[in-house]
Amino acid sequence: MTRFDGLDRWIAGWRGPLLAALVALLAGLPGALALPTLDRDEARFAQATAQMLESGDFVDIQFQDQARDKKPVGIHWLQAASVALVSSPGARQIWAYRLPSLLGAMLAAAACAWGAAVFFGARRALAAGVILGVSFLLSTEAGIAKTDAVLCGVTTLALAAFARLYAASLREEDGPGGAAPDVGWRTLTLFWLAVAVAILDKGPIGPMVVALTGLALWAWDRRAPWAARMNWLWGLILIVAVVGPWAAAITVKTDGGFWGAAVGSDLAPKLAGGQEGHGAPFGLHALISPLLLFPAAFLLPAAMAQGWRARAQPGVRFALCWLIPSWLVFELTPTKLPHYTLPLYGALAWLAVAGLGRGFGRPSGRWVRWLGVGLGLLAAVVWAAAAIYLALRFGGAAAIYWALAAAILALVSGFAGAGFLLTDRGWPLLAAALLSGALAHGAIAGGLAPQLNPLWLSRRAAALLDRKHMQPIEGLVPGPVTVVGYAEPSLVFALGTETELGDVGDGGAAIAEGRPALVEQRLQPGFLAELAVDRLKAHPVGQVKGFDYSDGKADVLILYRSDSPPPTDAAVPPPEAPAAESAAPPGR
Repeated sequence: MTRFDGLDRWIAGWRGPLLAALVALLAGLPGALALPTLDRDEARFAQATAQMLESGDFVDIQFQDQARDKKPVGIHWLQAASVALVSSPGARQIWAYRLPSLLGAMLAAAACAWGAAVFFGARRALAAGVILGVSFLLSTEAGIAKTDAVLCGVTTLALAAFARLYAASLREEDGPGGAAPDVGWRTLTLFWLAVAVAILDKGPIGPMVVALTGLALWAWDRRAPWAARMNWLWGLILIVAVVGPWAAAITVKTDGGFWGAAVGSDLAPKLAGGQEGHGAPFGLHALISPLLLFPAAFLLPAAMAQGWRARAQPGVRFALCWLIPSWLVFELTPTKLPHYTLPLYGALAWLAVAGLGRGFGRPSGRWVRWLGVGLGLLAAVVWAAAAIYLALRFGGAAAIYWALAAAILALVSGFAGAGFLLTDRGWPLLAAALLSGALAHGAIAGGLAPQLNPLWLSRRAAALLDRKHMQPIEGLVPGPVTVVGYAEPSLVFALGTETELGDVGDGGAAIAEGRPALVEQRLQPGFLAELAVDRLKAHPVGQVKGFDYSDGKADVLILYRSDSPPPTDAAVPPPEAPAAESAAPPGR
C-alpha cells in the first residue's frame, strides 16, 4: 500500500479523463471569454459561420460574397450549433463561436489520459492529460474560433482508441498500471468517428497522423495484428456517412470548384513554399516546442531520453510512432505555423510522464535534469519578458499589472519545475509548476491581452460607431458602413456582413447616400479629393488609432458623417436649400 493507491483507485476509469478535461476547461476559458476577435483566420471563420446562420445555407462557405474554398465545413457546423444554442448571429459575441474549440481542447486532454491509462497507469495518464490540457499551445487554441483545437481533440481521440487496440493486439492485458484495454465496438466506433470528424474539420491532416502512426508501428514491429481487428468495412461506411453528404452537396453546388480551390489554392501552395509569408526552415517546430509545451517544458529532455531508453515498451513505442513521422512531415513542409504540430502534443505528454521516476519522482539522469531546468527556466523567462514587453508597448496601467502577474506566475512555474527536477519533493512541485503555468496563461490571455487596446482596432472602431449613434443597425443612419483602406475581417465580423470594404470612390458613394465612412488616414487625402470632385460634404466625428498586427502597420481610422444630404437629425432644411433637397425622403 502506497500513499497513491487511494488516488489511483479514484481516478481509474472515466474519472481521470474527466478531471483532465476540467483542467483543460479552466486553462482555456479565460482566453475564450475575454480575448477580442482575432485577425485574420478566426474572424474569417466566425464571419462565415454567422453568414450561414443568416442565410440558412449550411453547405457553401462564404466570407461576404467570396467563396471560402479552403477547409471543410465541420467547424462551421459546430460553431453554428453553438451560436444558435447560446447566442445569435446578430449579437456578434465571439465567445459563442469559440465554444467548439474549448470543447475540442477538453476532448484532447481527456483522450490523452484515456489512451495513456492502458500503458502507464491511471496516475501517469492523468498527468499526461493535464500536461496537454495546460500547455500554452492547446490552451491558446482553446480560445480561438477555428479548426485546430477540434482537430487536436478528435485526432487525439482516434490515436487513443488506436493505442488501446494496439495494446490489446499485443496481449498487454497486464501492462503498466494493470489496466485491461477495452477494444469492443465502442472503442472502434470512437476511432472511426474521430477520423471522420477530423476529415470534416480539416481534411487530410488527422487521417495523415493516424495513417503514419500505423505505418510506423508496422515497420517497427514488422507485423500489424491490430489491422485485422479494425473493422474496416464498417469504419469506411461511417466515414462516408459523416463526410459524404456535405462532400456531395458542395461538389454539386460549386461544380467541383471547391475541391480544385481547396487543393490548388490552399494545400498545394503550403507544400510548395511559404504561403502568405509563413515559410520557415526545417527545425522551427522543434525549436519553439519548449515555449508551446510550457509549463511542462522542463520535462522535454526526460521525454526524449525515455523515448530512446524505453523504446521497446509498447506505450513508449506507440508514442514515438505517433510523434516522429508526422513531426518530420510538418518540419519538411515549407509553410510553418506554430499550431501545425498540435495533434502530436499528446505523444509528447505520454513521453513526458513515461520519463518520470518511480513514485512520481524526478527523472533519472543528471544531464537530463539539468537540461530540463534550463529549458523550463528559458521558456518561463521568454513568456514573462513577452508579457512585460506587450504591456509596455501597447498597454496602460491595467496592462502593466496583468503583465507583472503573468510574469511572476511564469517564473514561479519555471522555478517549481526546476525544484521538481533537482530535489526529492516530488509531485507537489510538479503540480505547482503546472498550476502556476496555467494561471500565467490565464493572466496573459484573459487579463493582459484585452488591455492592449491599440491591437484591437476593429473593436474600438465599432465602439466609436456606437458612441456616435452611427451603427446602421440602430436605424438612425442608412447602411452599410463603408471602410476605406482597412480590410481586416474582424471589422466585418463586428459591423455585419454587409460592411463594404472599398476604395476612395466607394467612400464617396457612401457619403452621397448618407452612409457612414471609416477612412484610414493614409487614404484621407484621396477621399477628400473624391468628395470635392463630386461636390459632396462630410465631416469627421471621431477617430481611433491602433496597430494592425496582421501586417505590422500603425493605422488611424477616421469616422465621417455625411452632410450630403443632411444628417437624419436635421429637422428643418436650411432656407437656401433647393426645393428638391428639402423634399428628400425620410432617412436621407
